[in-house]
Amino acid sequence: MRSTGSNISAFPQRDAAAQVGFERRELERILNLYGRMVAAGHWKDYAMDMRRDVAIFAAFRRASERPQIRIEKRPADRNRQGIWSLHGEQGQVLKRGHDLTGVLAPVERKLMKLVAE
Repeated sequence: MRSTGSNISAFPQRDAAAQVGFERRELERILNLYGRMVAAGHWKDYAMDMRRDVAIFAAFRRASERPQIRIEKRPADRNRQGIWSLHGEQGQVLKRGHDLTGVLAPVERKLMKLVAE
């Protein structure tokens, strides 16, 4: 017998822009800094949030507090002030840029002061 109708349906395509995430090298850079800040006794916990428009890494002094810093990756801001931004504890933007290393520089300087003391 021949089948007159087709039961074949297309496999759902995953939308490439469904979620922003960190690439391996970016995450390595961020977690390297996090580990050094933990070793210095400055941070105790972290959280990551991957949304449709932004990926966020937040570092905490204590888990029950607001994040001390937030590192955000927003691809939509690529042609504006840069894909990366560093936010302080009160939500203020501390640094923006196209390069993650440059955006993390204020935290790196803070780590240098902590080690020097």
